[in-house]
Amino acid sequence: MTVRDVLLIALYASGGAAGAGVLGAGALHLLRRRSIAVSLTVVAAVAVGAMLAGTLAVAWAMFLSSHDLAVVTTVVAVATAVSLATALALGRRLVLDSRALARAAHDFGEGGTFVPPTRPAAAELTTLSAELTATSARLAASRDRERALEESRRELVAWISHDLRTPLAGLRAMSEALEDGVADDPARYHRQIRTEVDRLNTMVGDLFELSRIHAGVLALAPARVSVYDLVDDALSGVGPLAREHRVRLVGDRVEAVPVEVDSKEMTRALANLLMNAIRHTPADGTVALAAERRADTVVLSVTDGCGGIPETDLTRVFDTGWRGTTARTPPAGAGLGLAIVRGIVEAHAGRAAVHNVPGGCRFEVTLPAART
Repeated sequence: MTVRDVLLIALYASGGAAGAGVLGAGALHLLRRRSIAVSLTVVAAVAVGAMLAGTLAVAWAMFLSSHDLAVVTTVVAVATAVSLATALALGRRLVLDSRALARAAHDFGEGGTFVPPTRPAAAELTTLSAELTATSARLAASRDRERALEESRRELVAWISHDLRTPLAGLRAMSEALEDGVADDPARYHRQIRTEVDRLNTMVGDLFELSRIHAGVLALAPARVSVYDLVDDALSGVGPLAREHRVRLVGDRVEAVPVEVDSKEMTRALANLLMNAIRHTPADGTVALAAERRADTVVLSVTDGCGGIPETDLTRVFDTGWRGTTARTPPAGAGLGLAIVRGIVEAHAGRAAVHNVPGGCRFEVTLPAART
C-alpha cells in the first residue's frame, strides 16, 4: 500500500468521523437544557458513530466486493451497537451519582443542611459535594449568629424599655410634685432630676456609640500615644466612682510603650472596663490596671475582685445587653459597656478577652504595638 493510499484512507476516515462529530455537536447544542443522561447518550453515540462513519467511508471508498462490504458493514454495526450499549451502561453510574447529588442539594434548600451522598462519585461531583458541605456549614454558623444576635436584640429592647421606664416614671412623679407644690425639699428633687437625666443621657450615648460600631461608621483618628497616658486618663475619669464604692484603684504596673490608637475612644474603652470592675468589686477591694508589651502587641488588663464569672458565661460577657447571672450583680445601665469595649478594640485591629483569676476575673485588651 502506497503513501497515497494511506493518505486517501486517512482522508475518508477523517471525513466520515468529522461529519458524525458535526452532527453530534449540533445535537448537543439543541439538547443542552436536557438532563445529563441525554448528554451522555449523545456523547456515546457521537463517539461510536464517528468510528462507524469513518470505517464505512473507507470500506466504500476501497470498492470492496458486495460480500466483503456486507461483512465489514455487519461487523461494524454489531460493534457499534455493543459499544453504544456498554457506554450507556457505564455512564448510568454517573447519572445516578448526579441525581443523588441533586436530591441532596434539594434537601439542602428545603431543610437548610446539606448531607452529601454516601456512595463514591466522580472527582468533579465529589468536589462539588465538598463545596456544598462547606457552604452548608457556613450558612449554619451564620444562622446561629443571626439567632444569637436577634435574641440579644430582643433582650436589649426589653432591658432598655425597663431601664427607661423606671427613671422616666421617677422624673414624672418628681415634676408633678414640683408642679403641684407638694415637694417638701425642691432642691433635692432638682438634684435627683439632674441625676436621672444624666443617667438617661449616658444610656442614649451608649446606644448611639454601639449603633455606630455595628454600622461600621465609627470614625477613628489614630495617633501615636503612650499607654501610660491612656491609663492615667482612664484612672482619672473613674476616680470619683471608685471613691463612692470604696474601691482602691491600682495602676503601678504600666509600661510606657507606644501604641497608635484614637485616644478618646480607647480611653472610653478602658474607662468602661474600670467602671464595670468597680461596680462588681466589694467595698475595700482592689481594681488593678496594668499594661505590658508582649512581642508585637501591647496588653492592657483590668483585674477585679468580683469573685469570678461562671464558665458558661465567659463567652457571652462581651455580647450586647449581657448583664451576667446571680454570680455577678447586674450592673446599672443596659449592659452595653462591654459590647462597646469589644467594638472599639476590634476597630483598632485588636481583641478583647476575659478569664477568671483567683478571687475575680481579668479583662485583657490586646492592641498592635506602634512601629518603631
